[in-house]
Amino acid sequence: MIKWHKLDTELPEGEFVKQIQIDGKKLCLARHQGQLYVVQNQCPHAGGILSGGWCRNGHLICPIHRWEYNLDTGRGAAGQGDYIRIYPIEVRPEGLFVGIEQGFWGKLFG
Repeated sequence: MIKWHKLDTELPEGEFVKQIQIDGKKLCLARHQGQLYVVQNQCPHAGGILSGGWCRNGHLICPIHRWEYNLDTGRGAAGQGDYIRIYPIEVRPEGLFVGIEQGFWGKLFG
């Protein structure tokens, strides 16, 4: 089951990558090519903080070793063999909402 959380943070103009916190989780919020994304904030490769990175060609780049992850699918670049978690978002009249999986699977993979 997904629980939707209203995002209470300022959204800078243009492209950005920043850390947010929702339901006790530190996540990464990015706007790239006009699209908003919310993904896990820790790089699975070496634990880098992805909100300290940048976006390029549809990918989020980790600031430590430059590993990259597709913002739409979460898949790492060819040869990396890893991925990041993508969180669903909804733009509603009341604001931006982020979906967090609840229950056992949310704790295991959230």
